[in-house]
Amino acid sequence: MKVAFLGLGNMGAHMARHFLRAQHDVTVWNRTASKAEGLRAEGAKLAKSAGEAAHSADVVITMLADDHAVELAVLHSGGVLENLSKGGLHISMSTISVALSRKLAEQHAARGQQYVAAPVFGRPEAAEARKLFIAAAGESAAVERAKPLLETLGQRVFVMGDRPEMANVVKLSGNFLIASVIESLGEAIALTRKYGIDPHAYVEFLTNSLFAAPIYKTYGNLIADEKYQPAGFKLRLGLKDIRLALAAGEAVDAPLPFASVMRDHILTAIARGMEDWDWSSTAKLAAENAGLK
Repeated sequence: MKVAFLGLGNMGAHMARHFLRAQHDVTVWNRTASKAEGLRAEGAKLAKSAGEAAHSADVVITMLADDHAVELAVLHSGGVLENLSKGGLHISMSTISVALSRKLAEQHAARGQQYVAAPVFGRPEAAEARKLFIAAAGESAAVERAKPLLETLGQRVFVMGDRPEMANVVKLSGNFLIASVIESLGEAIALTRKYGIDPHAYVEFLTNSLFAAPIYKTYGNLIADEKYQPAGFKLRLGLKDIRLALAAGEAVDAPLPFASVMRDHILTAIARGMEDWDWSSTAKLAAENAGLK
């Protein structure tokens, strides 16, 4: 299958590589072209623009940072929308707003194209190991067409509904929960450190008793190790996702009071110069508030 993959950041480069290994005909594009060189050496074709990548593709996959990047690549003149053939499929794996996902669905439908939202859960190491969890939504025929490609990337694909934005709501609500786990872990570890308890021993206890879940193990160990750089997921992107979750809630009159708290804590960390640190670094803020270094 001819696959165009747009966006080769911490996640996208690993994901595009899996399509090459699965023997697809892969064309890649990235705003910073140098990031595509490694994939070219592995057999990918390089496009000079998003539209060029989409022009001869059966399927276009976008894994871009935010709404603005997706709009530039897909909706602007010369982009994916104008160049993807009738009947072509766009799979958006980016974390974007509900509003933009709806707009993409409408614009693709008007051109006789298919659109599936399929955001992912997992950090770069999960993308590299093909252990992502994927929430997909869209018209059933489009989702069934997308599933074999999605299964190339992850350990399970969850179909969440027949409207693409449903997958985006799942992603935003999930990232809100992850941010909440990070905040509560940071506060709990700061508290136990104040009593002289070793943070690694505390995380070992938590993750092998009450909270034996991957999310607690991953972020508990990052916090115990104070390993906030290099970032697997930057704090400024976390702020973007919390803002999108709040907007999704406001659109349907569903208050998210703790998301407002998380937004303010992330803003505080960014104000202290941590915007490019991993988003688990909000735990450093909790430690500093407790008088710890």
